[in-house]
Amino acid sequence: MSTKVPHNSEDQEIDLSQISKKINTFFESGKTSVFNGIQFFVRNWIIVLILIVAGFGLGIFLDKTQKSYEHQIIVTPNFGSTDYLYSKIDLIDSKIKENDTLFLKNVVGIQQPKNLKSIEIKPIADVYNFIQNKPENFELIKLMAEDGDINKVLQENITSKNYTFQTIILGTKSKISEDKIVKPLLKYFNTSDHYNKIQKEMYRNVQLKMRKNDTIIKQIDGVLNNFSKSSNTNYKSDKLVYYNENTQLNDIIKTKDALINEQAIHQIELITFDKIVKESSSTANIESQKIIGKYLKFVLPLLFILFFIFCRFFIAFYKRQKHLSAS
Repeated sequence: MSTKVPHNSEDQEIDLSQISKKINTFFESGKTSVFNGIQFFVRNWIIVLILIVAGFGLGIFLDKTQKSYEHQIIVTPNFGSTDYLYSKIDLIDSKIKENDTLFLKNVVGIQQPKNLKSIEIKPIADVYNFIQNKPENFELIKLMAEDGDINKVLQENITSKNYTFQTIILGTKSKISEDKIVKPLLKYFNTSDHYNKIQKEMYRNVQLKMRKNDTIIKQIDGVLNNFSKSSNTNYKSDKLVYYNENTQLNDIIKTKDALINEQAIHQIELITFDKIVKESSSTANIESQKIIGKYLKFVLPLLFILFFIFCRFFIAFYKRQKHLSAS
């Protein structure tokens, strides 16, 4: 065993020596690379300076001229027209991608179709309004949540499409006026023979229901007035015998309260039911804050320099390989 120990010690010394040499070689090559890089920029400082100035100037020009804008329209699709609205927006989006300006101008009615870059629709998550006065929606969410995450259920397409409010997002190359894009779009969405018929019937049904409710409320008021008079005079006629119990009187008052609340809901419905796709609000000409578009004056000089370095190294590599092949 003693004869092998010196041999292992010598091997370890040789390995350490080789590792040390490799480390020194690595640092020397690093120093050489840094020096060559400095020499490269020193020899070509005029070209590099020109590229920096040109890239910076072009970047400032593009930052000021190549702007894009976003516009948001919050709408309420009525009469079950959500899928109809989504399909219309998908159609317009496909026409934008195809650059079909004739369709956008003649069919949709957009006056500056080349200005329109994109269109999309997103739901506004409002689960409380979704289940308010709609127990069937609440039961549906409970049923769907049994097999998965409630947050995922609320974001799923089948649920989100049925939220009351939807946001239509437009992207344009320059600022727009509502008359040239927003109003033509809304007019296009509200042009449907099928949903126009449904709208008229729904509007008439709500008005009829409100008149019936008003009649019932007046009848309840008459009954309550008669009961009040009979109580004040301590006189109870045969027609008012069934009001002796307080619970029966409470039921009548609750019925009246429910009808009044229903009337208030119908009043709001009449406001929104005048259109198939009702606009709630719109915000126009929001400048898009994109990092690349905002900092082109810094990005372009760097890209120009990198491209110049690549070209010089490619030329040097080509010449070297050509020389080796010739020799």
